[in-house]
Amino acid sequence: MISYIDPNNVNKALKDESWVKAMKEELDRFSKNEVWTLVSPPKDKAMIGTKWVFRNKLDEQSKIVRNKARLVKRYKS
Repeated sequence: MISYIDPNNVNKALKDESWVKAMKEELDRFSKNEVWTLVSPPKDKAMIGTKWVFRNKLDEQSKIVRNKARLVKRYKS
C-alpha cells in the first residue's frame, strides 16, 4: 500500500496507513541501530526539537515505489 501524496504535516500523515507504516519503520530502525535512548530532559538544558519529513521515493520511470518518513532535527529559524 503506497500513498501518492506527500503530507505536509504529521497530523495528515497519521490519517494515512501507509505513512504510519513508514514512520514505524523509521522508529524501528532507530531501535535496531541503537541510535538513541529516551531519558528525562535535564532541567538546565534545552531539548533538541524534531520534525517528520515525508517523501515519495521514485523508480527510474518516476513511478512511486515507496513512502519514506524521516525524523530529523528541527532547526530554529
